[in-house]
Amino acid sequence: MDKHLKQASEKPRQTRRSLPMALLRARESVMKNFRPMLEKHNVTEQQWRVIRVVAEAGALDATEVASRASILAPSLTRIIKTLEQRKLIKRQNDSKDGRRVVLALAPAGEVLLHKAVPESLAAHKGLEEKIGGDKLMLLLDLLDEVALRAGN
Repeated sequence: MDKHLKQASEKPRQTRRSLPMALLRARESVMKNFRPMLEKHNVTEQQWRVIRVVAEAGALDATEVASRASILAPSLTRIIKTLEQRKLIKRQNDSKDGRRVVLALAPAGEVLLHKAVPESLAAHKGLEEKIGGDKLMLLLDLLDEVALRAGN
């Protein structure tokens, strides 16, 4: 039998045992715990990721924000514009390289973070209670390993 015909007749892996599908299911289940907080503060998941990354790192190059927040550059451009309009982040040119854009949290972004973080931590604690702290830490370690190894 032709190799291509044999491969075409093979069935794909069941979706319950497909890593991409399992990751999507897990993401949706996890995000259900955080979406009420995001809605309350009128931020999208992507906007929150940008705010968190910038808050964690301080001033940061836009390319690095996109990488750390797992957001494509064209999407980040739109998100930056929205967050700037809402005065949550500020954009400035890098003093060493005028072509680079550096992002930092604006005062209103600091206020939002201060209000939202306790709710985010509570959602995270709820997940820890449901899953177990040790299992959650193991899962995070395994996901870091998958991201490191599968991307290469």
